[in-house]
Amino acid sequence: MSRSSRAAVAARVIGTLAASAALAVGAADTALACTIGDFSAAAVCDAGGNGVIRVTDKDASGTPATVSLYLQLDQPINNQRLVDTKTIAHPTAQGVTVDLNPLEWHAGTTFRVHVKAGDLVDDDIQPLVVVADESCASASSSISPSISPSASASAVGTPSGQASAPTSSPSSSASPVSAPSVLGGSGNLAETGASSGTAVMAGVAGALVVVGGGIVLALRRRADRRIAR
Repeated sequence: MSRSSRAAVAARVIGTLAASAALAVGAADTALACTIGDFSAAAVCDAGGNGVIRVTDKDASGTPATVSLYLQLDQPINNQRLVDTKTIAHPTAQGVTVDLNPLEWHAGTTFRVHVKAGDLVDDDIQPLVVVADESCASASSSISPSISPSASASAVGTPSGQASAPTSSPSSSASPVSAPSVLGGSGNLAETGASSGTAVMAGVAGALVVVGGGIVLALRRRADRRIAR
C-alpha cells in the first residue's frame, strides 16, 4: 500500500472516531438537558397535617428552576390566581422537592403548576393537580372545644331542671362544746377556745357573788335584831 493510501485510510479512521465522539457528547448533553418531564406535582399532606402541593424536580443537569402555583377559578375571565412561588436552586437526579402553599384546600379544587428553568423549560406540569379529599387541610379547623371531665360528670350526674344538693364539708359539722364551770371547774377549755386567765376571772367573779350574798344576808339579820329591840 502506498504512502498516500495509508494517509487516506488514517484520515477516514480519525474522521469516524471524531464523528462518534461528537455523537456521544451530543447524546450525553441531550440526556442531561432539563425538560418538563423532570418535574412532577401532587396534592399531599405535609408533616404538620396541612395540605400542600409538592413539586419534585429530578433534573440531572442541576438547572435552577422556579415553580409557580396557580389556583384555577371557575369563571370565564381571570380564571386563575397565583398563590405561591418557590425556587429549586440545586436539583439532582435523585429528586429535590418543594411544598407550595395552596391557601385553599377543598375536594375538587384544581391547581396549575408552571415551571421556568433558564432557557430550557417554560411550561406547565401535566396533568393539573386536583385535590381528592379534605382529609388533611381541614384537620386543624375541625377541632371542637373540649369539655372538662368534672363539668361533664356534673352534667350527667344532675338531672335537668333539678338543682344539685349542696355538699357539706367536714369542717362545717358542729362538734359538742362543753361550757366552762362558773366556779373555775375543769372545763374543756381547748374546745371553747377559752384561756386559763378567763377561767380565773370566772372563779373570782363567782367568789365575789358568794361574798356579796353573805354580806347582804348579814346586814339583813342585823337590821332585824335592831327592830326586835
